[in-house]
Amino acid sequence: MTATGIDFGTTNSVAAQWNGEYVEVLEIGGQGLDANWRRKGFELLYPSVVGTSSLRPGTLFGWEAKLRSEQAVEACKRMLREEPFVSLGGQRFAATTAAAGVFHAITGAAEEEAATEIREAVITVPANATGAARFRTREAARAAGISVRTLLNEPTAAAIAYAHEMEIDGEFLVFDWGGGTMDATLLLHDDGFFDEKASRGVNRLGGLEIDARLRRLVLQRAPARGQWSDSEKRKFALDIERAKILLSHQESVDVHTPDGAVVTIGQDEFAEAIQDLISRALDPVEECLEQARIDPRDLTAVLMIGGSSQIPAVRAAVSEALDCELVDTALCDPMTAVAEGAAITAAAMDGELKSIIRVVNTHALGTITKDREGRRNFSALIDRNQRLPQQRVKSYEPTRDNVSELTVEVWEGDPDREVDHPDNVKLTDLVLTYPRRGKAEDGIFDLEYTYSKEGLLTVRATLQKTGEVVLDGEVKVFGDGNVLPEVQNELNRLINLVTPVRQTPVPPHPRHGGPDGRTVSAPKPTPPRSSPRTADSGTSALVVDGSNLAWNGRPPRAAGGRPSFAALEAAIRSLQFKHHGRDIHVVVDATLRHDVAAEERPRVEAAIADGKVVQPPAGTEGRGDALVISIAEEVGGVIISNDNFAPFQKANPWLRDAGRVLGATYSQGVWVFNRRVPNPATPARPRTTRSN
Repeated sequence: MTATGIDFGTTNSVAAQWNGEYVEVLEIGGQGLDANWRRKGFELLYPSVVGTSSLRPGTLFGWEAKLRSEQAVEACKRMLREEPFVSLGGQRFAATTAAAGVFHAITGAAEEEAATEIREAVITVPANATGAARFRTREAARAAGISVRTLLNEPTAAAIAYAHEMEIDGEFLVFDWGGGTMDATLLLHDDGFFDEKASRGVNRLGGLEIDARLRRLVLQRAPARGQWSDSEKRKFALDIERAKILLSHQESVDVHTPDGAVVTIGQDEFAEAIQDLISRALDPVEECLEQARIDPRDLTAVLMIGGSSQIPAVRAAVSEALDCELVDTALCDPMTAVAEGAAITAAAMDGELKSIIRVVNTHALGTITKDREGRRNFSALIDRNQRLPQQRVKSYEPTRDNVSELTVEVWEGDPDREVDHPDNVKLTDLVLTYPRRGKAEDGIFDLEYTYSKEGLLTVRATLQKTGEVVLDGEVKVFGDGNVLPEVQNELNRLINLVTPVRQTPVPPHPRHGGPDGRTVSAPKPTPPRSSPRTADSGTSALVVDGSNLAWNGRPPRAAGGRPSFAALEAAIRSLQFKHHGRDIHVVVDATLRHDVAAEERPRVEAAIADGKVVQPPAGTEGRGDALVISIAEEVGGVIISNDNFAPFQKANPWLRDAGRVLGATYSQGVWVFNRRVPNPATPARPRTTRSN
């Protein structure tokens, strides 16, 4: 097998292979590039996009999907943090399936265009990716037929590529700002060994946020004059991204809106518009240096990787903050260094390189214990950042007598957080079987985790009293393993998606000549206003019944339960992931700030003060439910709630229309939103008089 590395990126992915002498970045997918997007090095990038078009049959991937889709799923890597569902061709898919589709397309392009196979690979992830995101990345690659040798942090991969090329030791600071996240990592390189000394990051801060800021800058000067079609929105988003790229090399750029307006944006004003984002990106750098107690003057090299790191204002800010020169892009390619480092790591694991690359586990491995009150806790056996291979043993005792078997849950994550935190994910269940029943103290066992550098975890349990082995299993968290049939079936459904092909191609931006000869947008009809307004479930605003979601899955007040504002915030983030760009109104009852735990009250009050959530004015009849319904009626929105709204159904029969209400379910760290129709309100029964 050829040693392969894959940089699975939010915006673009890159694949590289070790050819026995040096790393070769694969040219895959470049055939889909058009003249407007052809730039030096872009033929090495494979956009992490899945899409469909009425002008082209089947599912599109890569540049074809990015540039020619009318409906596209982008940033599926970022979605792996929470696993929302995405829609394509009128069908729903898990974000993991979309990611698996990208991996599958990369392997196909490698065979067709680079005449090579990708059967196994080292795959990179953000340094601060959650355990759930790492697990889903592995699952996506496995579903696509790729055996994952190990997961490697992106900054470490870039440092490996640079150190291999320059053959130098020292302290490296990697500033990794790509499409989805910003990570700063401090590494020590000593004779082939790479140790992560510190790593800090900001999730949901990347090229997507920079695009949004540039979009806002354009629309402030040329507000939208009508409702844009999906294809117009799609093209405008691409024009914004392209303008951002050009502003790294040009003094100014013209951006065309679907309404026919042309807005000129200068490099300086663009830099000013994103200055606060740059400041936020510098915070993890300072935190890393403080944690490792390193003076910036002692740094051997500062590497800038990721597309966002190449914005001139960003490079200038990092250079000024650290008072140093940055490594030139010719010595560390910001777009391909991560994939190159992953391929070098794969070659080192195969014994093809003399240098030794230290592989560490990025998250702790352990199990779940219960105390006698039934509370669940993460018990770590192998802590994070441990050099692999590792072997650790810990003793456990059953919580009761006469147990015939126990379920050993194998978890990866952060033991300092609650078990249900997104950083924690269960890898599998293993069953420990006792040869005979007995007292709890007789059932004490030693649980041993052995974790190889290839990512294979062996779990073994031995009874302390007799020395009998009562559990001996292997968890192939990185290696081969059976892909669940439902996962494989969903991937096949995505790959073989049948989309209707329009017989007569229609330009995505219909235009006609204006009186001065310039092209202008065709006029759009203004939709009639009805009362209540009808909702388009794909574009309408979302109106969140915040108190309902905050109580979701919580014990009732009578049993001592409290609503969770953190749960509501997680639900809103999930909605923003799944319904990017849609207005979201959040309504809470006036009592919520008093019902939540004391430590959450300041956050609730701050959210109300900032206008992020609203509450009904004092004395409002119907309280929060009435305000939710009023807002949804006014804006033609879709309500997010599990409430029945029984008292309001008679006056608002549209509540039972299909598509006007989405139910919310929280399961294993994931929020899922599905269409629901509230049950009809039960009419009041007439009171009867009993007679003797």
